Amino acid sequence: MELGGGRKGSQWMAALLLCWFCACAVVPESGRTQINLISPAQERSLGQQAFVDVRRSLTVSMDRNATALVQRVGQRIAEVADLPQAKWEFVLFQSAEPNAFCLPGGKVGVFSGILPITQSDAGMATVMAHEVAHAVAHHGAEQMSEQLLWQGLGAAVISNLSNMDSSTRTLLYSAYGLGTLVGRTLPHSREMESEADSIGLIYMARAGYDPEQAVLFWQRFAEYKKAKGEGKTPDFLRTHPLDEQRIENLKRLMPRAKLQYRPR
Repeated sequence: MELGGGRKGSQWMAALLLCWFCACAVVPESGRTQINLISPAQERSLGQQAFVDVRRSLTVSMDRNATALVQRVGQRIAEVADLPQAKWEFVLFQSAEPNAFCLPGGKVGVFSGILPITQSDAGMATVMAHEVAHAVAHHGAEQMSEQLLWQGLGAAVISNLSNMDSSTRTLLYSAYGLGTLVGRTLPHSREMESEADSIGLIYMARAGYDPEQAVLFWQRFAEYKKAKGEGKTPDFLRTHPLDEQRIENLKRLMPRAKLQYRPR
């Protein structure tokens, strides 16, 4: 197997490098540099369509009080979030799973199974601020952008390898995909989750919710998962940091958040 100097592969590499350098952006609050090939308008469009599909596949909760809680806290967090032209939507879905999600452009979904863990407005603010932070940091667009770039890079490199049969090429693609997953995608996912925690803590405080409640929420969540026997996935295969790490990070960031806390 030899490295060929194919013109097509070189052009691919040059185009990818140009995209890499031209697509740099800065995440609000954290100041981290990210790769983002998706425009805000495209983000909003993708998020809107995806949320329509989600609402078709899930059951919207009929609990008026819980729905009012989600929307009240969500809007209050959104007021302090740095996401111009966002089309915020906060929906409570009926599901036993204790979870929440955010789609690009400001579409936030909360599963009713998390209500016993949030327990209060401040607990819900921890969840909502974290999800809003994902939208503000354009994490969805960043993930899509990196996926496109890594796929393009793999195709450019492997296409330049001559004297290779199709089975070997397929094996190389698989190995490359596994390598980028473990070496970049999963660690980067954990990094973005930690970033959403830190930005969310600031937004929570700015919105008038006691940031100390974020630590209590994650302690309750950790206890819940321990009781369910969850959390046995090896660290390097996780998409999220360990709860213990999240709690320690939040405690470390607490002094900064406290400076921006004004009770309402």
